Amino acid sequence: MKFMILVKATHESEAGVMPSEQELTEMMKFNEELSKAGILLAGEGLQPSSKGARVTFSGDNRSVTDGPFAETKELVAGYWIWECKSKEEAIEWVKRCPNPMRSDSEIEIRQIFEADDFGEAFTPELREKVTQIGMKPNPDK
Repeated sequence: MKFMILVKATHESEAGVMPSEQELTEMMKFNEELSKAGILLAGEGLQPSSKGARVTFSGDNRSVTDGPFAETKELVAGYWIWECKSKEEAIEWVKRCPNPMRSDSEIEIRQIFEADDFGEAFTPELREKVTQIGMKPNPDK
């Protein structure tokens, strides 16, 4: 099972406060543990929302809102993609993570859909199309 691990933003991360050398070293050590265990597939930190934009969809209309965005608690400051046996395993790894922020922080765990989750609606033709565009419809099969 694949999971997206979302590091929630804080006022400090939104203000562009960069991690210290010690904080970077601790996080790199944790990332090395994830990698050695075969868990880590990808991960990156994100720039503050002031450097981002949102596109809102309403029927055929699109509107763009430039950052920053007000609700810090709803923003993501970074992410990992992990391959774990279960949600419980992902939780255990997150509990080992150094605090990703200088203040109280939160990490959210979300399972990523796989092709089989869509059932019959995800036809063989759609699976082939996904493969053609370079995506992996179900890497375990």
